[in-house]
Amino acid sequence: MSALNHNRVVRELRAELPPGNPERVRSLLAGVADRAADHGLLDVGYGPVDSPLGRLLVAATPVGVVRVGFESEPEEQILGELAARVSPRVLKAPRLVDAARRQLNDYFEGALVEFQLPLDWRLTAGFRRQVLRATSRIPYGSTRTYREVATTAGSRKAVRAAGTALATNPLPIIVPCHRVLRTDGGLGGYRGGTAAKRALLDHEQTQAPGGSDGSPGGRP
Repeated sequence: MSALNHNRVVRELRAELPPGNPERVRSLLAGVADRAADHGLLDVGYGPVDSPLGRLLVAATPVGVVRVGFESEPEEQILGELAARVSPRVLKAPRLVDAARRQLNDYFEGALVEFQLPLDWRLTAGFRRQVLRATSRIPYGSTRTYREVATTAGSRKAVRAAGTALATNPLPIIVPCHRVLRTDGGLGGYRGGTAAKRALLDHEQTQAPGGSDGSPGGRP
C-alpha cells in the first residue's frame, strides 16, 4: 500500500480520537488492526488463543496461518521472527486468527480431528517443508517414526534432518509433529516441550477409536 494511503488512514484515526476520553481511545485503538487490514497495510496479524497447554500465539497472513507459538516461547522472539522473515508490518489483530481460534478450540474439545485451515508455509522450505507436508497427512490418533516421515518426504536416510524439521515446525498442533516418535517409541523433542507432546498424544488417544500403532483413528 502506498505511503499516501497509509497517511490517509493515520489522519482518519487521529480525527476520531476524542480528547479526554480514555475508554473511547482504547476502543478506537483496538480497531486499528482491522482498519490497517482493510487498507492493505497489514501483512501479519496475530492474537492469543487459550488452550489446555497454556496461551498460544497464532499469526496469520493473507495466505493463511503462518505461525503457532507456545507459551514457553517469548512473544518478542516470535514477533521478531515474523518481522524479519515475513514482513515488518506485524500487528495484533485477533480478528484475523478467528478461524484458527475456533478450530483449535474444537480440537481441544474433541470436536475436530482434522484442521481445515489455509496455511502459509513460508517459514520453512526444501526438505524441511516436505517433512512437514508429510507430517500433515498423519491421521488423528496415529503415530509415525522419524524414519517413516523422512522416507515419505523422499529421503529415508535423512532421519536427523527430519528431526530438525519437526523440532522447528512453525505450525505445531495444526501440522501435527507431536504424532512423530522415535523408532524405539520414545517421544523425541518437541517445540512446546515433551510434556505438551505427551498431553497432545494422550488427548488424541482419549478421543480416537484407533491406537497409536500407526493405524488410523478418529477420521471419518
